[in-house]
Amino acid sequence: MNRLWGFVRGVGRLSTLLLVLLGSMLIYALNRRYRHDACSKALWLQLVCRRVLKILSVSVESRGEPARGAVIVSNHVSYIDIVILAASTPVVFVSKKEVRDWPFFGWFAEKAGTRFIDRKNRGDVMRIAGEIGPAMHADITVVLFLEGTTTDGNRVLPFRASLLEPAVVQQWKIVPTALAYRVPFGRSVGQEVCWWGDMTLMPHLFNFATLPWIRATVNWGEVLIPSNNRKLLAEELHRRVVALKGAIDFY
Repeated sequence: MNRLWGFVRGVGRLSTLLLVLLGSMLIYALNRRYRHDACSKALWLQLVCRRVLKILSVSVESRGEPARGAVIVSNHVSYIDIVILAASTPVVFVSKKEVRDWPFFGWFAEKAGTRFIDRKNRGDVMRIAGEIGPAMHADITVVLFLEGTTTDGNRVLPFRASLLEPAVVQQWKIVPTALAYRVPFGRSVGQEVCWWGDMTLMPHLFNFATLPWIRATVNWGEVLIPSNNRKLLAEELHRRVVALKGAIDFY
């Protein structure tokens, strides 16, 4: 009976989610004010993501406040991280170029102003620096996932330093941030919230939608002014994110 109810819950939530996403796409296409500039796009994405969290029964506890006009550096375990951060504050993401080809998600990412980077091309970092600069000056927050991939949430992978070069050169404020999740007893964060390894997106998303509830905690760290050495900065940010994650107690 529980499995049947979970199946019905998943179908209902994903059906509602599809309708909301289609409606949001239509609103974006018909209303020019959401396409006016980077700030307008970020606010549109924030509204959409807040609706998505409500549909999927994801509640968010925010410890502290996100800084505006800064760079958020966070651990990364799932696609839901993106929704939670975008719902918390107007943001622009820097993402691997493959995300552009994802169904629905890729369209939303592009229209919301996501900057896509070719991680295999080291020279692409400078192009990204030039593109996110205006967003920073417009007091929009930029999100970087420096692990370069998602994990099962048990540890934070070493941070890649290359994307920090623009922040070092421009002396942008950086906010280390940690995300953690809780699900009902008998369900698994590592397998049902975290999306990693060779997991396939749509089956994972359907299973995610069957969860009765998900509780997320965002632990915002103190603003850090970059040092002149991006590798040392990456190591310091990694230490802070690990500490912030460890400070989230789920029992």
